[in-house]
Amino acid sequence: MPACMFRIPKCVVLLCVCVIACMQANAQPALNESINKATAISTRQPDTAFLLLRNVYTTALEKKQPREAGIAMQQMGNICYTQGHYGQSLDCHLKAADLFKAAGAPDLVAANLNDIGNLYYYNKQMMLARAHFDQALDIFQRSRNYAGIAATLGAIGHLYEKKQQYDSAFYFQYAALQQFVGKESNTGMAAILENAGSIHEDLGRYDSAYYYYSKAKTLYEQENNISGIIDILNNLGDILRKTGRYEAAMEKTRESVYLSERTNDQYQLSAAYKDLAQEWHLLQRDDSAYYYQDLSRKAILNIYSKENNKQVAFLQVLNQVGKKDSEIESLKIKHRNTIVLTIASIVLGALLICICMLVISRQRLKIKTERLLNEQQQEKHDAESALMEIALKNQQLQENVLRQDLDQRAKELSTHTLHIIRKNHFLEDLRNRLDTLVKDDKRDQKKQLQQLMQQIDLNFNQDQHWDEFSHIFEQVHESFFEKVRLHCDELTSNDLRLIALLKMNVNSNDIATLLGISPDSLRVTRYRLRKKLNLQQGENLSAFLQSL
Repeated sequence: MPACMFRIPKCVVLLCVCVIACMQANAQPALNESINKATAISTRQPDTAFLLLRNVYTTALEKKQPREAGIAMQQMGNICYTQGHYGQSLDCHLKAADLFKAAGAPDLVAANLNDIGNLYYYNKQMMLARAHFDQALDIFQRSRNYAGIAATLGAIGHLYEKKQQYDSAFYFQYAALQQFVGKESNTGMAAILENAGSIHEDLGRYDSAYYYYSKAKTLYEQENNISGIIDILNNLGDILRKTGRYEAAMEKTRESVYLSERTNDQYQLSAAYKDLAQEWHLLQRDDSAYYYQDLSRKAILNIYSKENNKQVAFLQVLNQVGKKDSEIESLKIKHRNTIVLTIASIVLGALLICICMLVISRQRLKIKTERLLNEQQQEKHDAESALMEIALKNQQLQENVLRQDLDQRAKELSTHTLHIIRKNHFLEDLRNRLDTLVKDDKRDQKKQLQQLMQQIDLNFNQDQHWDEFSHIFEQVHESFFEKVRLHCDELTSNDLRLIALLKMNVNSNDIATLLGISPDSLRVTRYRLRKKLNLQQGENLSAFLQSL
């Protein structure tokens, strides 16, 4: 998942989730259970959740339940949004809007408008985001849905906070807070209080910010909302650190680390480790600061690896869904063709019956009737020819789909290779810079710099990327490695990597960068490979591999 430099705060998301949960309460029990199950696993298994919601959507359409179909489609849009597929997310939300309108569910329409507004907000299209928030607010006010009104006002307030228009931001956050007066909604109130604390923090009013964060923490604790508590603890730690109370800040951060480890929240754990590193640094304990900074880095790498796997799985699901949609459309076309053929057959049968009746009743028109029968036979032949042409076109369409799928896999292979090249170029450049720093006698901490260089060297030969590369390569070049092994069955994994890159016509410099070796070492490696493959002198290695 891409790094979010402009992420919507968790407090705004919590309000929207509260509203959506209220709307789902009216869904059919069985479908609602499936939607809740998909929502629960959407963060850990987005691909599985997406398929489950897709089945709910299909079932709801078959049962003519537009409300439930719209809720499933809305959640599919939210999953696409969290996975970074914004175009598909917007498409899902627009389909959900049509279904909610057809179902006559204004509150669901408004909640969906908030989701679209958040999508535009994330893409920095503030005017479009505000327009959708205003539409949602108008609908919620007419239906007197206080949770929806509060969620929308909170989102608008955060919009003004990002514009640094703090007076307006305070106005909307306090207006949202007023919606909870006399009502029991600790999670909603906590989210708004957290928003208010964030605004005070931006303005440097740390005492006020600490007050609002503390009230929000109390409400989250009453609801046993661990995620909210962790978020507040990190905010409180920031306030204490900014006001010079480093020991107290460290206490809050350690609480955050404990809860993050207990809930296995790697995002919050990475942030907490980073905060601890800063606090130890401010206390002039750079050894401890370095230790926690390294833990933060490892947590980030772990997050990246897991998110990358989720992205690959989710892309596969999207591809499968696309193929399934194409197959369904193909079946619909075949069904229409069958209906046309059936109608044509019925019409032809009726004509033949009429002809027979005319032959029996009017012998005088026998010759004319026979001519008409021949004409009808010709029409039948033409219809059969047309059907054969349609079948041929369908076969060509299937071949085109397969060809497009192969082209797509080839593009993925090229993109993956380019990603590795860019990564290794970056690491090589960074290693050279660090080498220059190490050679500079005026600089300290040579040992730490050398350790960083060793870590960078290790990154040149990560097998994970090669495993993913090999998987995609074998899909594009089917049975290629088996053909190579017929010439030599003693090839190493490094030999196979070099062979794959030569098959792709990657230039020598990029191959050296990808394998993490020098150009001279590459020439030696190519020479040894030629000997293993028993190539004659003068026979081109690349041309030989291209011929397989």
